[in-house]
Amino acid sequence: MKLQELQYDLPPELIAQQPAEPRDASRLLVVDRAQKTLHHRTFRDIVEYLNPGDVLVLNDTRVIPARFFCTRTTGGRVEGLFLHQQDAAWRVMLKSGRRLKIGELLHCDGVEVGLEVVQRLERGEWLLRPQPAIDPIALLERIGQTPLPPYIQRPNQPTPQDRTCYQTVYAERPGAVAAPTAGLHFTPAVLEELADRGVRRVTVTLHVGAGTFVPISADDLADHEMHAEWYEITPAAMDELRATRSAGGRIVAVGTTAARVLESLPADTLDAADPPTQTIRDWTRIFIYPPYEWRHVDRLLTNFHLPGSTLLALVQALAGQELIRRAYREAVDRRYRFYSYGDAMLIL
Repeated sequence: MKLQELQYDLPPELIAQQPAEPRDASRLLVVDRAQKTLHHRTFRDIVEYLNPGDVLVLNDTRVIPARFFCTRTTGGRVEGLFLHQQDAAWRVMLKSGRRLKIGELLHCDGVEVGLEVVQRLERGEWLLRPQPAIDPIALLERIGQTPLPPYIQRPNQPTPQDRTCYQTVYAERPGAVAAPTAGLHFTPAVLEELADRGVRRVTVTLHVGAGTFVPISADDLADHEMHAEWYEITPAAMDELRATRSAGGRIVAVGTTAARVLESLPADTLDAADPPTQTIRDWTRIFIYPPYEWRHVDRLLTNFHLPGSTLLALVQALAGQELIRRAYREAVDRRYRFYSYGDAMLIL
């Protein structure tokens, strides 16, 4: 597959800058793969498309306030994005960090904590060691800001509203630097209505990394180096998925992150006579693009993705390139809202 096949024209004004209010008032484009049809609905209508015995797979990662600012001893300002902890150090992306020196101490705003420059890595990433040692999540909760994606413009900084809105209502496990945006549309009322209908739900965890915004770097997708993201799935979740599959229910991945967790599992995981008895914790670099043979996902709820992105490639792999191209053209024509705070698509 070639990168050009993932391009489309999007008017800039269709990039959503604010979330829908309420969350479940966003629009929903329903893509029926069997009938090759498109239906225009409201998100809360999703209840009509799921059956008793289906299972929703939700990513329960929680976005941390990963954006932070430090001051050099020279007085220069450095903006950072925390990625994850690596042994006793922080792996971060830094802006204006080209002149940093190994051993230099960056002073965090508002606290008596410094970050020692340990190592320069590739792609603008660095290793920093906090002085004194401190839990990164605890510190970022004090000094950090919501790490909104670059296409959401704020004149100064993210608002207090963003800290709440850029988070799913079921987020529990801190670690993501970007939201699993398909889940942003759910409200407690919609989840309760689905439960009353007999739709079960399980949670997995994938801590969304900054790499989710990195465009594909090669003309031939086979040459693209996929970023890694940490995930976890428990035996209880796998038992629920196995029970759903054996009873004829459908596995509905809420977002590309949940889909990547499921598709990272071995092909026989849900059918094996001896299922895993330990929680699976690992890094995944799975890159899903046409042609791909899906192992575990039957349905997918997702947002509208950037041109030339790995996420758009994943969606095309599930619904077919021509049908997704038609869906995106119609979404643009009907003025759907795109990207993280935008509208949703349900692929049946």
